Amino acid sequence: MPFPPLGVRFEQLEETLRIAQAMWVGPAQPFEGSHFRLAEPLNQPPAISRPHPPILIGGGGEKEALRLVAQYADACNLFAFGGTEAIRHKLDVLKRHCEAVGRPHDAIERTAVGTVTIGTERGAAKSVIATCRELAQAGIQHFIFSVPSLHEIAQLQILGRGVIPAVAGF
Repeated sequence: MPFPPLGVRFEQLEETLRIAQAMWVGPAQPFEGSHFRLAEPLNQPPAISRPHPPILIGGGGEKEALRLVAQYADACNLFAFGGTEAIRHKLDVLKRHCEAVGRPHDAIERTAVGTVTIGTERGAAKSVIATCRELAQAGIQHFIFSVPSLHEIAQLQILGRGVIPAVAGF
């Protein structure tokens, strides 16, 4: 079955977020949307997190994804591969969407995802630390990254001994 067009997927995501919000705040009410119809949306067992489980929306689409983040999410996840100028721009767009819905920009946790390469030579942690510092200065609070060769114990040691302690305070 093919994926629906992107615009339809965003409409479905927004309806899903509206359904979830309704389920978290009160008794089950019928939901009638363009894509989903539920006679009695149930939330059993109820969520343990209060007021609801945290919502993270990933993507940097300026018209839809970041608008949905501003309106519904507790966190956003942007792509780090575009660099810090792109991150700053996306966070500025998010700030404008937050202003439009009357929500404080700082209420949203800002994360980024990317890939880093760690060499095993002396000073290998420096480039990863520099990347983390640049992202933090751009407004990212958490950097989620993959390391393609992490199965090599030396790289894991560099992360554990050199990178994590250095970036913990950013």
